[in-house]
Amino acid sequence: MRLARPRWSGTLAVKAAVFITVMCCALAALLGVLVHVSVTHQTVGEARDLALSRLEEATTAFEAGDTLGLGAEVDPPGLPAALRRLAVAGKRGTMVAEHRGRPTMWAAGPADGERALAVAVDYRQSARTIEALDNAILWSSVLAIGATLLVGAFAVTRVTRRLHATARVARRISAGDLDARVDDPRTKDPTRPQDEVAVVAVALDSMASSLQGKLLSEQRFTADVAHELRTPLTGLHAAAELLPPGRPTELVRDRVAALRTLTEDLLEISRLDTGRERLELDTESLEAVARRVVRAAAGSPGATPGAGTGTEVRVVRDALVETDRRRLERVLGNLVANARLHGRAPVVLTVNGPVVTVRDHGDGYPEYLTAHGPQRFRTEGGAKGHGLGLTIAAGQAEVLGARLTFANAPDGGAVAALTLPHTPPAGAGPRDGTTSSTGDALPDGAA
Repeated sequence: MRLARPRWSGTLAVKAAVFITVMCCALAALLGVLVHVSVTHQTVGEARDLALSRLEEATTAFEAGDTLGLGAEVDPPGLPAALRRLAVAGKRGTMVAEHRGRPTMWAAGPADGERALAVAVDYRQSARTIEALDNAILWSSVLAIGATLLVGAFAVTRVTRRLHATARVARRISAGDLDARVDDPRTKDPTRPQDEVAVVAVALDSMASSLQGKLLSEQRFTADVAHELRTPLTGLHAAAELLPPGRPTELVRDRVAALRTLTEDLLEISRLDTGRERLELDTESLEAVARRVVRAAAGSPGATPGAGTGTEVRVVRDALVETDRRRLERVLGNLVANARLHGRAPVVLTVNGPVVTVRDHGDGYPEYLTAHGPQRFRTEGGAKGHGLGLTIAAGQAEVLGARLTFANAPDGGAVAALTLPHTPPAGAGPRDGTTSSTGDALPDGAA
């Protein structure tokens, strides 16, 4: 079983701390080894020179038959065997070894061909010097690594804080808040050097300003066009009503009605884009709202009177919500209309507490819609409509503080789920017996 790494282990601060720690440890180890080798070589060299000079004196005294000096002896006990063999072979050498529980520097040379003349020099002071040096190197390295890590972490944290602030602003912009800006203090003073984070912040602010300007221009254009079309469309609608009955008149009236609907949708989208919508809250029963929406859909021009299969309401659990009834009906009405237009019967509107779902049994939503949400003026496969109905539904749901999601059912069909804030009055609760079967269905065309 492979264990997942913690999310914080991949952050820039952790990676920088690990990098700084590894580099400091490597540098400290390298410097420590160099200093240790240099000082050890010097200390051992001094002890070796002292031992060899005493061996020289002892050899001179031995050859003259005089008394050997302090520490000099022929074949002394404790002389390392390797050094004795070297001396018997007629050569001189030195070696550090333990003798009587303390480190000793031995120097040995030939005596009379069969024996070795050796000198023992106390090596404890030199060994303590090297040990003290090693401890000093170790603790100084630990302190240096700790200080470097703290300073590096402080410097990296300052950079990561600015990066996190830039990322938060980017997420706000992607969520629709085009007024969000990074406003990095470094960008305010042109005399200060601009680092890479400041360059990214400036680029993000510039992009947000440009995007905001383009969207505002588009919104103003859409609103202006819709407003300008309203007056001539009103006159055209009045003129169409005066035409004599007949098939051409029906076609003209149908197209005028479609154009008026498109114009009103554009005006509504413009109002949603500007964010000037205000709620008129009241306590509503979701079952009652759902049934009104289905009755209105049954009486719409696109309804098929007397159809055996159409839109039905299923109530699993009713709920009282504090919401704007007009906007809620607009959302559900658009979802039902889209299901009737692009899906296949039966279309089912289900109330389950604060969640209302609209499902058809057609081919389902396009992939782009389930992944990114509705997009105005975009439809798939030559479908009818302008892609504004679901866009308006999503915008009005946002105004209501509700969550609208789009998905496809595993067994086929599109499913739109509207989750409303559930704030019922005190004492309110689910009604008994609200679960409906097919007998409670409200078919299209019902009164």
